[in-house]
Amino acid sequence: MQDSLFDVAPHRRDLSDGAWLDLRTGWQPGADDLFTALHRDVPWVAERRRMYERTLPVPRLLRFYDAGAALPHRALGEALAQLTELYWDDLREPFTSVGLCLYRDGSDSVAWHGDTIGRGATDDTVVAIVSLGAARPFLMRPRGGGPSTKLHIGHGDLLAMGGSAQRTWEHAVPKVPHAGPRISVQFRTAGVR
Repeated sequence: MQDSLFDVAPHRRDLSDGAWLDLRTGWQPGADDLFTALHRDVPWVAERRRMYERTLPVPRLLRFYDAGAALPHRALGEALAQLTELYWDDLREPFTSVGLCLYRDGSDSVAWHGDTIGRGATDDTVVAIVSLGAARPFLMRPRGGGPSTKLHIGHGDLLAMGGSAQRTWEHAVPKVPHAGPRISVQFRTAGVR
C-alpha cells in the first residue's frame, strides 16, 4: 500500500486516464451537530444484496434521497448548492441526490467498486463525499487491480472523485479491528449511482 495521495489539503490530484481527486479537510461546518442529527433521525435501512452468488446483508446501513426528496437536515440541501457551485466548471450540471451510509463500527465496510450505475458507467462525473464521525481508511486503486493508496479522511472532510474516476479507478472502505460510527454522505448528479 502506498502513502496518501495528499500532502496538504485542499489539493486536487490528477490520477490517470482523466481521473482526479480533491480533498478538502474540515469542509463541512457544524459537522458534530450534523453527525448527531443524521445518526439519530435518518430512518436507516438494512438491505440485502446478491453478492458472491448468495444474498447477503449489506455490511452498513443505507438511505437514499433522490432529486426533490425532502432531506433529513437542512445542511444537506446547503451542501448540494455549495458543491454545485464548487464543481460547476467540472460538471456543468447540479448535484441532485444524496446517499447516506452508516458504518456502525469497524466490521461495516464496502468492497472495491466504482459508482457506475447509470451515466457513471460511460460519462465523466463528480461524486462528492462528506465524511462524518470516526475516521476510516478510504482506499483507491486503478480499476482491475494494482497498488492501492490509503487516503486519510476525517470528520467533516470532503473528498471529491472526478473526471473518469468512477470508470477507471475503484474505491473501498475496508473492515478495521476497532472504529466508532461513521456516516458517509454522497452527493451525485442526475442519473449517477
